[in-house]
Amino acid sequence: MPSPRTGPLLCALQRRLPTGLALRGMGVATGVAMLAGMGSTGEAERLGERLSNTARLERMLLAAPNPEPEPQPLSRAALVDNGDAADGVYRITPERRALLNTIRYAEGTWLEGSDRGYRILYGGGEFQDLARHPERVVVRRYSSAAAGAYQFLPATWSAAAQKLSLRSFEPQAQDQAALYLVEKRGALAELDRDGLTDGVMARLAPEWASFPTRAGVSAYGQPVKGHRELAAFYDSNLQELRRNRLAALASQESPLPSSRRRIRRS
Repeated sequence: MPSPRTGPLLCALQRRLPTGLALRGMGVATGVAMLAGMGSTGEAERLGERLSNTARLERMLLAAPNPEPEPQPLSRAALVDNGDAADGVYRITPERRALLNTIRYAEGTWLEGSDRGYRILYGGGEFQDLARHPERVVVRRYSSAAAGAYQFLPATWSAAAQKLSLRSFEPQAQDQAALYLVEKRGALAELDRDGLTDGVMARLAPEWASFPTRAGVSAYGQPVKGHRELAAFYDSNLQELRRNRLAALASQESPLPSSRRRIRRS
């Protein structure tokens, strides 16, 4: 039987042949013999050659391996370090990545974990050049030049970039600058020890207006996320990051060669 991939080719040839001649299930030799009795020798030879070429093409297509889909790169929302700070001063543990993702969620740049969040302007617009902070003032309910995954104001970004010697506004640089601000607010050690507590949120409230103070309000009188909502997002995200990390570590482990396996004797 012809494959689904060569079926259309055979159908196309069928339309060129005399009525009543079926190609499907027919060998090349049989087809030529039948054609020889239905027209001139030259016509039979030409159509026989077409049948032969079609059969050869079908064999080639059947033998060709299906290309494997290329693995898609992980978004930064799923990336954690394996013991070192590959992207800069700060290691990004699952706990720290979960906090960074929670800040994005609170600031409206989460976008289901898409890296587009690193290009978001205040108000939801996007910018393209990650060479530097865009420093673009947007007027919505408020006027702000906040930009990036963590909605850095230009002056805040400039200070963090100078402190950490950051040379661009690329996602890895934004992650490092956000962790610098978390540490500057005195919340990093508590986060590493206890997770996203109400105390950590209160320490970050002066930095990110969407985080609640201990009283549950914004430090700047702006819309704010609640303690429970942020804690629930953090906990769910942290569990997913830990599962993914364990799965990645398990996939990297290879079994010992059979010659090195120890056989337990009773």
